[in-house]
Amino acid sequence: MTFRRPARGPVLARWTGRRLTALVLCSLSLLVSACQKDETVAGYGAADRLWVLQELDGAAFPARATLTFPERGKIAGQAPCNSYRASMESPYPWFRAGPIAATRRACPELDAERRFLESLAAMTQSEVLGGTLILSDETGREMVFKAGG
Repeated sequence: MTFRRPARGPVLARWTGRRLTALVLCSLSLLVSACQKDETVAGYGAADRLWVLQELDGAAFPARATLTFPERGKIAGQAPCNSYRASMESPYPWFRAGPIAATRRACPELDAERRFLESLAAMTQSEVLGGTLILSDETGREMVFKAGG
């Protein structure tokens, strides 16, 4: 009995039917997703910055609270007491934070934190004007952030 080696033609010649189709579809999917522009506020000037809350509903915010866009479809930051994160995939200029998850440390600024997180969850529109990010809702509420540390 003799041993026959399988034919060693070009790689693609050995890929048949569903395997080749799956490879092509997977490659096209990766190419398309890599080329898509981020249509959220992050893709329109908010990404790669630390946003610090300056005003909430027209009044200076009494504590430090930040907002970042760490990756596509995500927001994160530091509220007055706890860090938080949420999803955010609405196309610009719309803004909608998904369920906000936060750590649970206690501190004297818990009331300011509650107001910050509730306000952030209520915002529905965004606007980036250079170093200013404004989040607002249809009732006229507004959060004004400045870029910086």
